[in-house]
Amino acid sequence: EKGLEDQLLALVVDHERPDLQEQAGALVRQLAEYTITLKELEDSLLFRLANAQGDILEDIELIENLEETKRTAVEIEEKVKQAKVTEVSISKAREVYRPVAARGSHVYFLIDNLNALDRVYHYSMANYVAILKKGMDMTPGGKDESAVPANERLGEEVD
Repeated sequence: EKGLEDQLLALVVDHERPDLQEQAGALVRQLAEYTITLKELEDSLLFRLANAQGDILEDIELIENLEETKRTAVEIEEKVKQAKVTEVSISKAREVYRPVAARGSHVYFLIDNLNALDRVYHYSMANYVAILKKGMDMTPGGKDESAVPANERLGEEVD
């Protein structure tokens, strides 16, 4: 259920706050790029160390490469720290929609168990997601919550 809930959370956030979902996707891509860069720097440094001739302390190019690797690694470490802080704030903002995703997950598993009564009641995940999207579009206010009565709104973002 938790996996489906997370998928539905992404779907709901994408519908209600596409900017937030885009930020989360960009953050994941950015962290992956940092990991790749660090791996490339590490491989380059190890290659140069393995192929160094003579005294490695006299190899100016190797020392410059080491300094560049160190400087880049420190920069990336700072960026990763900033990204982690951003990730926490994005997660908090997304958690506002967690109850919607949890209910959606429960409803799917209830519907999925209907086929125990009769095989006519068999629904695919794709069909359920299409119905959920249609339901979100048809909800009063849709993407504009100003049409939703104040007492029925989801609420403010979690601090």
